[in-house]
Amino acid sequence: MLDVRRMQVLRAVVSSGSVTGAATVLGYTPSAVSQQIAALEKEARTDLLERVGRGVRPTAAGLLLTEYADTISRQVAEAETALADLLAGRTGRLSVRYFATAGASLVAPAVARLRTEHPGVQIELKLIDPEDPLPDVREGRADLALVVGPRVSGQEGVRFLHLLDDPYLAVLPEGHPLAQAEALEMADLAEEPWVGSEWPGPCLDAQLTACETAGFRPRFVVESEDYVTAQGFVAAGLGVSLIPRLGLGVGVRPGVVVRELRSPEPARSIYAAVRETAPPQPALRSFIAAMRAAAGAA
Repeated sequence: MLDVRRMQVLRAVVSSGSVTGAATVLGYTPSAVSQQIAALEKEARTDLLERVGRGVRPTAAGLLLTEYADTISRQVAEAETALADLLAGRTGRLSVRYFATAGASLVAPAVARLRTEHPGVQIELKLIDPEDPLPDVREGRADLALVVGPRVSGQEGVRFLHLLDDPYLAVLPEGHPLAQAEALEMADLAEEPWVGSEWPGPCLDAQLTACETAGFRPRFVVESEDYVTAQGFVAAGLGVSLIPRLGLGVGVRPGVVVRELRSPEPARSIYAAVRETAPPQPALRSFIAAMRAAAGAA
């Protein structure tokens, strides 16, 4: 096998036209240069240089290896430049997993900011089930996933960065007696029929925990598990519902009113999940910072 470093010594000899000249360029002794050429000729099993007066010139084999050494040198320089661009965040790829209601409010502005600050970085966005997005992060298929707490502890290999607490709001039919108040107590909804707006999981758990704190368990009469559909059932007078503020970003439909809740104020906590062992990425840091800025404006 040919030694790449020795090929670069050959390149220096051919470029300078002598062993002494190559030694000066490389900072070697002439003897060390001669030894490297001799070792390379042994590997190539042919002469690479021939003497011409006080200098040397390459044989056909020597010229061939010199041309390949030039190519290798250019490729190494290109690799160093590409690596520097990657480490500085000028290039690369960022893979993000998110759930629907976080898309418009958090992910979209973060993507827009990233394209401005790191235009050479490709962004892969994938909508996933918010219940179990962590395997992609843990196994390196995604750089970041948005998840809903409070079940964010005990996840080995994953670090969680809090973005915001997304409060739930009461959605009532127009003309409902409680709609006259500017804000409601959770206990005000204890005797109401409820329209479900969440799948079983951390989002629904946030609602049930608030109800339990207020001293009751909601009576669900409809399971819609969709914010737009839930509003439709509420508008039809079938019950009341809780929808997170980000979930109302799709718009409030006619026939319903929205009121804030307190005592307690139910909320779901949204986190960015990243791999603990992932190397630093400027683009990832910028993306998280942009989502935090968007969360502050939400």
